[in-house]
Amino acid sequence: MKLILLGAPGAGKGTVAKLLTAIDGSVQISTGDILRAAVKDGTDLGKEAQGYMTRGELVPDALIMGIMGERLLEDDCKPGFLLDGFPRTIPQAEELKVLLAKLGIELDGAVNLNVPRDVILDRLTTRRTCEDCGEIYNVKSNPPKVEGVCDKCGGNVVQRADETEEAISKRLDVFKEQTAPLVGFYTGENMLIDINATSSDVVVADIKSALGI
Repeated sequence: MKLILLGAPGAGKGTVAKLLTAIDGSVQISTGDILRAAVKDGTDLGKEAQGYMTRGELVPDALIMGIMGERLLEDDCKPGFLLDGFPRTIPQAEELKVLLAKLGIELDGAVNLNVPRDVILDRLTTRRTCEDCGEIYNVKSNPPKVEGVCDKCGGNVVQRADETEEAISKRLDVFKEQTAPLVGFYTGENMLIDINATSSDVVVADIKSALGI
């Protein structure tokens, strides 16, 4: 399958993508993971992106489009892919449409994950991440066995700088202003699949039903 996953920060795009890729071997493409890896590695892109990310702001289009153009040409994208958190703006969506047409790639749809703002705030302010392997925990529903220590690799489990309540509120405001209009864009393209994602248990089943798989 070849899908775009839309939704606010904390809507569950990453989790849903992992479940969907297990169905048919599609690959998950998350710009967030790519950018955080670049920050950790201290690359030029990472240094440039770090300031935007810690402030909860969107990384500029020029950086994102450069990454995506290269990524879609990699061999593991041939069976299918799920774009997790990309595009984020109308200009990105328009540029992606041109890029996909040039590459001869046709999308199966754009899945919009709907989650109320208060649920998202609770999800993200209680989320913790391993600094070393990226494993994600939640202090309420899925804490590490030893506080602050990753079950998987023993690394430090911390609250990311972009997941404080202040940073999250700013990210949600930016999303509402710049990213939410994508719902209208993909509705106009007759590609939107709207999903109530408050209950994670039924999200994947609803998406499969909408896609007829």
